[in-house]
Formats: sequence, structure tokens, C-alpha cells
Amino acid sequence: MTADRPNRVPWPPILFGAMALVAWLAGRALPLPWPDAPALAVAGWGILATGFALDLWAMVVMTRRHANILPHRAATALVTDGPFAWSRNPIYLGNTLLLTGCGVAFGNAWFLPAAAVAAATVTVLAIQREEAHLAARFGAEWFAYAARTPRWFGTFRRP
Repeated sequence: MTADRPNRVPWPPILFGAMALVAWLAGRALPLPWPDAPALAVAGWGILATGFALDLWAMVVMTRRHANILPHRAATALVTDGPFAWSRNPIYLGNTLLLTGCGVAFGNAWFLPAAAVAAATVTVLAIQREEAHLAARFGAEWFAYAARTPRWFGTFRRP
């Protein structure tokens, strides 16, 4: 990590994509028991839709603020409104919900631990480095934002 960029590799899409592939393959090779309940499938589609909507909302807000969206490039703006008021990482939260929703909607339990592994790994390989990058670029503004907004999810709190 440098002040120029948080990472050289775009870890988040690689990790979430890899975990989705691993979960899908594991589900094909060694399916785990899953209740055959239509309500679960409906809930899964709701989780999927929520994750997709959160991703899209965050990307739209970032685009409107002229903020770089690529996780391995330098930040061009500190976005603190929209979904960023509830989570410092709404795209990664959305991606985690997408994996979780796939597991519930399609009855593949492997997606649930895959979502947890992806979230934990992204925290170490991307989020922590991005936070150091944002601190170096935005200083006090970043620290104030980080103090009032949770890394993954929470309610908006004024300092």
C-alpha cells in the first residue's frame, strides 16, 4: 500500500468471484443438505436483490461524486453519503449479500461459508489497505468519517 494506491491487485472482485466458483463447484461435487422450502428461495432472491441494489446504489453515488471505483486505484474522492453513510464498504457488503443470497435462493449451503471467507479475506487484503490509503489521502476528514460509520454495516451517527 502506498499513498498512490491501496493495492496493486484488484482483490475484491477476484476473491468474491473465486469464492462463488468454489461454492458452485463444491455444491455440484458434494451437495450439503438444504431444506426444500419455497419460502427460503424467496428469501434468497430478496437477499440477492438487496445485494445487487446496494452495489448499484454505491456505484451510482461514487460515479456522481467522481470517485474512482476500482479497488486497486487511488481514491479520487471520499464518499460519505448514500449507502456510505451506513457502511464504509457498501459494495463489499453488497457482494457478500449476493453470495449469501445465491446460497439461500439456490439451496447451495456452500455459498454461506464462501461469503464469510470472502468477507474476511477482503477485509485483510483490501479494506485494511484501503483504509490506510484513505487516511493518507484525506487525513482528518477520513478519521471523522471512520469514527461515525462502521466498516461493514450500521446506522448513521453524527459526531
